[in-house]
Amino acid sequence: MSETVEVIGIDHIYLAVRDVTASERFYDAVLAQVLGFRKNDFTLGGARHVQYYNRQLGIVLRPARAGTPGHDPGAPGLHHLCLRVAEPADVERAAAGLGAHGIEASRPRLYPEYAPDYCATFFTDPDGIRLEIVAHRLMRSLVRDHWDELTEFEDPMRKAGLV
Repeated sequence: MSETVEVIGIDHIYLAVRDVTASERFYDAVLAQVLGFRKNDFTLGGARHVQYYNRQLGIVLRPARAGTPGHDPGAPGLHHLCLRVAEPADVERAAAGLGAHGIEASRPRLYPEYAPDYCATFFTDPDGIRLEIVAHRLMRSLVRDHWDELTEFEDPMRKAGLV
């Protein structure tokens, strides 16, 4: 058997949207103005695509096929998209920035049912895609820093004696 190849991140995500212009306004506010992504556009298959990118990730808007239904998080496919920021204060600032752009987001708070340090805000795009901004969590650091010490079935928080 050959050696496995490690994935080091998600390179890009394509979102099919019903109205590129309306979604572009929304994502201009969220990604460009609040989260600092850069933007360009290009034509692919005769259709305009809008690309947002930062040092880590690209998110591309492309037109959905005409007549297709809106997003259904319970159907096969994308349930939601979660973007990670460094700390809870960044979640607070992002939620305030969204509000300043007229985007309704949940109050940033801890969600201990997910993890003891899970601080997030949630909101929805024009097509009904649920988006989340979450602060970097201790578990992510433990997994990153102790990957080679963990077995497939170990809980990093428990192994570190934190739960």
